[in-house]
Amino acid sequence: MNAHSPNPVPVHRTIRPSVLYFGTPVVLLTTLNPDGTPNISPLSSAWALGDRVVLGLSNGGQGGENVVREGECVINVAPADLWERVERLARTTGRSPVPADKAAAGYVHEPRKFEAAGLTPLASDLVRPPRIAECPLQLEARVVAAHAPGGGPWAAGSRSGFAIVETRVERVHAHEAIVVPGTNHVDVSRWQPLLYVFRHYVAAGEDLGRTFKAEA
Repeated sequence: MNAHSPNPVPVHRTIRPSVLYFGTPVVLLTTLNPDGTPNISPLSSAWALGDRVVLGLSNGGQGGENVVREGECVINVAPADLWERVERLARTTGRSPVPADKAAAGYVHEPRKFEAAGLTPLASDLVRPPRIAECPLQLEARVVAAHAPGGGPWAAGSRSGFAIVETRVERVHAHEAIVVPGTNHVDVSRWQPLLYVFRHYVAAGEDLGRTFKAEA
């Protein structure tokens, strides 16, 4: 007990978790393959600041190569009730042949990811990759920069482990059911995003309150 605090101080341990996914939204990134067919990449690393969304993509995946090559994508933010269909895509890759490290981890080539996951493509307005109808938020975006860890440029075939891709959102589509009527604001009491927490799928919790910056 800390003598200067009215509350008990929790006991702390030093740990070394294998991953640092302490709670991030699940994104289904849609891109175009070299032959023009659509690809879906489940992502567990995405964050937004202003009109920018930064994506973390591992090397060896088709989605990373697609988004850097084509310079555009759709960032589809998955709802909690879609988790089983997201998991259907977890062991799939658009790469053929499957890279050796992915094959050893159990990945399989799947060229028809929309069909495999039971998802519905929708035409985008400003970019060529399709949107995913079942995702309540769909962000059409263009690539601003692609970095390797440490800040250097990233290129296909890089051995950096992952790419950090900065995108600029050009247009946002939202299911009408999650928009506050008469506004451009998402009703957070009706929108329940899917979170990825230490490799578990978790539904976002209740609305606890709002920051002073909130507009609605």
